[in-house]
Amino acid sequence: MPLLPLDAASRDAAMRVALAQAELAFRTGDVPVGAVLLDADGSVLAMTRNEREKLHDPTAHAEVLAIRRGAETRGDWRLTDTTLVVTLEPCVLCAGAILSARIPRVVFGAWDEKAGAAGSVHDLLRDRRLNHRVEVIGGVLESECGALLTGFFRSEMPSEL
Repeated sequence: MPLLPLDAASRDAAMRVALAQAELAFRTGDVPVGAVLLDADGSVLAMTRNEREKLHDPTAHAEVLAIRRGAETRGDWRLTDTTLVVTLEPCVLCAGAILSARIPRVVFGAWDEKAGAAGSVHDLLRDRRLNHRVEVIGGVLESECGALLTGFFRSEMPSEL
């Protein structure tokens, strides 16, 4: 099935689902990043959140878990007609997984000026030297996504005596 256009209302609705997942990660002590993998028709294939702390797994990023679950649901590693919606710009690890899964579109909320690989620090998803490039839509509900991350990192900082 061909990838359908994603209007602003659908993008925002999917990002709110990803934000709900990110809030669950916050409550369990993981960096609050949530992801939703959408099928070509906009239905949800996977909803995930960071689980590095929970699983003691450095690769348990929300995006990687969404890709794993989506591939398992589909019975195919090629996710060529999907959209990945995530609250934070994907890092290099996640960008590699996105490229490997052949995901054609990524929508994200907050930019990651320290480790982003979808346009801020690096732009792996659109690197012309690679055999697959991704449509990238950044800044969706950016302030809400950023506020959740800022709140988490402020709560993790030791208070001064």
